[in-house]
Amino acid sequence: MLYDSLESFRPIVLLNILGKLIEKVIGDRLQFHIISNNSIYQSQLGGLKFKSTTGASIALTYFICMGWIKNMLTSSLAFDIAQFFPSLNYCLLALILGKAGFDPWVVKFFLNYLVNRKTKYFWNNFSSSTVDVNVGVGQGSALSPILLALYLVLFLHILEKYLKNLDLNISILSFVDDGLLITQSKSFQISNACLFSSYNIAFNLLFKFGLLVKQLKTEVFHFSRSQKVFSPSLLDLSPLDSPILYPKDTWKYLGFIFNRKLLFCQHINFYANKAILTLKCMKILGNSIRGLNP
Repeated sequence: MLYDSLESFRPIVLLNILGKLIEKVIGDRLQFHIISNNSIYQSQLGGLKFKSTTGASIALTYFICMGWIKNMLTSSLAFDIAQFFPSLNYCLLALILGKAGFDPWVVKFFLNYLVNRKTKYFWNNFSSSTVDVNVGVGQGSALSPILLALYLVLFLHILEKYLKNLDLNISILSFVDDGLLITQSKSFQISNACLFSSYNIAFNLLFKFGLLVKQLKTEVFHFSRSQKVFSPSLLDLSPLDSPILYPKDTWKYLGFIFNRKLLFCQHINFYANKAILTLKCMKILGNSIRGLNP
């Protein structure tokens, strides 16, 4: 991560042990309630217990393989929500909590807990004056993941409804602030048209939720088992004030390195070399003369 821009620095939550324990208990009860009431979007795989990047990657792999059985090509467009943690709107969160079936006193509790917060900024020896924090949740809080997952539920349901009304063959995967639009068709030209339309809808809908897409992290990737020359066309998002996306040979998604044929050769090579390098570093650190004590 580069630390030459302000967006690299985000507020964090520093609580004593008792405060963290209370937040953990509340977070567990929140998750139990929303899962019991099926309040979470079905393809939402982040910020929840027993959900992980592995599950999201397996779901994507399964989707691609099922498309190949039907002789369909699979294309995906990945986007990242910029500054998601600091951008959460408390009033909208209260409405979502009410829609999720929570009692009014629970909604009121969270409003009282989140509003009227104050913070200070420290930079080396500089300390700012106290400022009000009216939006966002701090990273490091046990409540942040589940609150952010709830915040996206309404967005994902509205997006799905819009896509169905327009008869766009698009599936959605969500992992915290990473969104993925997936489509399957007989040609990449049709897939690019579907991805363009769905991204336009998602982009504008996120803006209405007070959220923005980080343009530099938007990527397109196509999957195909074809033995012929593989040269899918680019995806031009410039009419949406977004970059032109050029397909790559490999794509890193949630820590997994995909290629178009799902061979995972690059993924295995990368993490095998990383493991070997870690072992070599541990050997140096454990040197009895110049390193750390084992």
